[in-house]
Amino acid sequence: MTNHGETTGSPENGDISGRDTGPRTPGGDEDRTPRPQDVTCTAYDSRGDGQQVTLRSPAELADALPYLLGYRPEDSIVLVALHDKDGRGRFGGRARLGIPANPDDWSSAARQLTHGLVAGSERRGARPEQMVVFLCHEPGRGESGRQVKERLGPLARTLRLECGALDIPVVEALCVSDGRFWSYCCDDEGCCPAEGTPMGLPGTSVLAAAATYAGLQVRGTLRELRARLQPWEHSAAREQEAALDAAGLALIPRILDAEGRHEVAEETLGLAERIRGRLADAPPVPGVLPADLRDDELLGHDEAAALILGLQDRTTRDRAAEWMEGDEAGPALRLWRALARRCVGAYGEHAAAPLTLAGWVAWSTGDELEAREALAMALGADPDYLFARLLHQACNEGLDPESIRHCLRSEREGRGRATPDESSAVATEPRQQGGCEPPAAEPAVPGPEAVPPPRRRRTRAPGTGSALPRRVRTEGGRPGRRVPHPRTSVASARPAAGGGTRPGGADESGTRPGTAGPGVGRRRGTSQPRAQAGRQGGEGEE
Repeated sequence: MTNHGETTGSPENGDISGRDTGPRTPGGDEDRTPRPQDVTCTAYDSRGDGQQVTLRSPAELADALPYLLGYRPEDSIVLVALHDKDGRGRFGGRARLGIPANPDDWSSAARQLTHGLVAGSERRGARPEQMVVFLCHEPGRGESGRQVKERLGPLARTLRLECGALDIPVVEALCVSDGRFWSYCCDDEGCCPAEGTPMGLPGTSVLAAAATYAGLQVRGTLRELRARLQPWEHSAAREQEAALDAAGLALIPRILDAEGRHEVAEETLGLAERIRGRLADAPPVPGVLPADLRDDELLGHDEAAALILGLQDRTTRDRAAEWMEGDEAGPALRLWRALARRCVGAYGEHAAAPLTLAGWVAWSTGDELEAREALAMALGADPDYLFARLLHQACNEGLDPESIRHCLRSEREGRGRATPDESSAVATEPRQQGGCEPPAAEPAVPGPEAVPPPRRRRTRAPGTGSALPRRVRTEGGRPGRRVPHPRTSVASARPAAGGGTRPGGADESGTRPGTAGPGVGRRRGTSQPRAQAGRQGGEGEE
């Protein structure tokens, strides 16, 4: 689910953080969701910076949806909260959820979406007075837009019932399909004919003109946005996977050694900085797809493999996250996107690191839409990736990224003042004081000396032994699924009783238990399909 201005979960049909799971409010019959007597006289204000646009008809509402979200939704349920102001409905929070393929899931999806949006609004002290519902779905083969409208009718009714159970009437419910829209609330043939009303040409409405004047742009569809971050599926993917296999064989033995890990970290960051400069020096290319293809050409298979594996180290990843503002941010974001596209085949889980970095840089530079999608995709690649979960929660709750930027700046400045010996120690030893806590950090927990190490997520087969903190398993000569990481990171610093920080859940060796190396785990096709943004407890991948 994607929420805009409220809480959110994954961009598909996943859970949302902070939704109301309590008993349903009694009295949820359809009579509690009244229709407006004359929808053409209902005004909805869309406010920008010093501008106000009034929408007075279903046609104007349908045209406004892409501008309310910042993109054109596909296969989506969208709820838009309205707050009363001088007799007019002022737009509030928005929430989107993919339409479940199974109609049996519609009831739970409607409940999840409605309660999530209302709960998020209440946390900000502005409970919605009314709601507008949009169902956006293109016809399947041999299906018409009108048939889509009729097929989704029970879903629209369920959404109205859920809103009515919370004493929030749905003043308009629209189905948008095949270039037309239909109203579930208005049966006036003169206003909303049975064959539907054609959508206006994009960019020709009053709201479109106001948005253009204000510098707002519609980003296309979420599918197009995600395509920039999804792994390759063309012939070059095999070459990239072979490069990842070779890099794993060379890097994992070094990463398992404390001194070697520090050397790999420095090599990874040096290589990333050189490629970031290479991208920054490249001449601009018009168009999103040509620009991404050009960036792919500037990144070699071996370089991408070394960076992807090197960024599995938490400390290395946190240092890379410092390229978050100014002239560094743009080329860094392009690099993280390119690396996410290179996490092919058995290395799908490795995309969690570059996707999280892409989400963080996007959020830091003000692009919350790409930030939410990238972080949700990171959780789809690895639902236990704690850094992505913390950033996702903080972004969705509307927190200011400046607190995290301040933390990363402090780390960078402190490292610049440290001596070479001290800098080396930072990469391998947990901090005990002076660390920074991300705004969405989990509650303080006892340090490792007070509790036994967390249970391993994977165990070795009986009869095997190793002096290493974890066994790096192999399959067909390929290195194990994930590489070990030092416990210390910006994301893992938690408050200690004495006012400093201590690493959460580290074992005595300072490495994170329960993971293996790159290539043995789930392939992307078998990974969990959606992020669980509200998960609590348990050991987490950072």
